[in-house]
Amino acid sequence: MSNGLRRIRAAVGMGLTWAVAWFAGGMALVIAFPGAADVPFPILWAGLAFVGGVVFSAAVGIGERRRGFDQMSLPRFAGWGAVGGLVLSLLFVSAAALFGEMTPLRHLGVLGPVFAFAGAGSAAGSLALARKAEGPDSLDASADYEELES
Repeated sequence: MSNGLRRIRAAVGMGLTWAVAWFAGGMALVIAFPGAADVPFPILWAGLAFVGGVVFSAAVGIGERRRGFDQMSLPRFAGWGAVGGLVLSLLFVSAAALFGEMTPLRHLGVLGPVFAFAGAGSAAGSLALARKAEGPDSLDASADYEELES
């Protein structure tokens, strides 16, 4: 498989992973507050999370091209997730502004931090899940690598 197709597959996989987690969060919201919203939160959040996961994957692919999962620290990975969340909020608010549904700056000030926090949490969870799949000893792998760098 070519390198480009492998990156696309990884980005889609990351998007699907985030979509499943955010869908569960949307379901929890629907269960906690039944009938409170006219928007199907699980479906909306899953769609947003898929886009956020793909954007995050692209950001990591560009920014951390030479590092593997075992070489990245959890805070750094979460930082890239926050960047992906901010980009996602910018895309969402821009699309909604095109249809006249919201004022961009006011809603970006609210949604930006929320999506950044959700992206950081999703990224940290994704890294922990990837390291857990490699084996229980790999959860602290970045600590060893950071000591070697200094």
